[in-house]
Amino acid sequence: MMAYSEDDIALAAEYALGTLDADERAEAETKMSVDKDFAAMVEAWQHKLGVLNQMVGSVEPRPELWNKIKTAIGLSEAQAALTLPATPPAASEAVEPAAVADAFNVVRLSAQARRWRNVATFATAIAAALIAMIAVGVYQPDLLPGAIRPKPRTQVVEVRTPSAPTPRSAQYVAVLQKESGAPAFILTVDAATKSFTVRKVGASAEPGKSFELWLISDKLPRPRSLGVIGNSDFTARPVLASYDSDVINNATYAVTLEQAGGSPDGVPHSAPVFTGKLIETVPPAR
Repeated sequence: MMAYSEDDIALAAEYALGTLDADERAEAETKMSVDKDFAAMVEAWQHKLGVLNQMVGSVEPRPELWNKIKTAIGLSEAQAALTLPATPPAASEAVEPAAVADAFNVVRLSAQARRWRNVATFATAIAAALIAMIAVGVYQPDLLPGAIRPKPRTQVVEVRTPSAPTPRSAQYVAVLQKESGAPAFILTVDAATKSFTVRKVGASAEPGKSFELWLISDKLPRPRSLGVIGNSDFTARPVLASYDSDVINNATYAVTLEQAGGSPDGVPHSAPVFTGKLIETVPPAR
């Protein structure tokens, strides 16, 4: 699109607004008929400024308003006789060309100022209308027409209820010791997980030997190894999971002294050194 002067831009904008007088409108329409770019610029202004037409409905003036208009323009009374204009000044009284040029410049500048003032006023009205539409859309969207009413947004909120606390499981303890001797190990068993923890209290293995824990029950054909007790203070294992609760709770737990690393064939090779049975210390939650 070719470059246009501020006068042409203002002329196109005011044509779109419909505020030109008859001569200026004829000038704009002539430009539109011979200049496609100017016609496109007028169409662009009409597209930008025409949005307000969708927001303003037509209003029919009241009958008394028409009467006031007719009175104001003299249609309610008999028209005055036609008076011819005064005779133009003689050639000797002709206005100087410089004065005519100055007057023309003043008129042209006044028209430019009026055009841009009209455009600025209309643009301000558009901005105010858009701000009002945004405010109504935020606070009272039901007041807007259906075509421009914002669509309601649906937000799915997931509410998670706090999980119920895990019920407390029963706890069993066995003190592994010699008869009437000091405790050597303390065995703790969790009834829910069937895992156990062995705490070394007063026992110390011989060099080249290892302590091994065994489960002895009359429901089993032979003692079952629960593994070597480590050298640290605590040894924990979940190996009781394969046994019934009744077997676990009523078995005798024994510690033997085996070769380093434990029994090679799953059979105890010495008599039990320390023994003990489980007693319930913490009952399950009801």
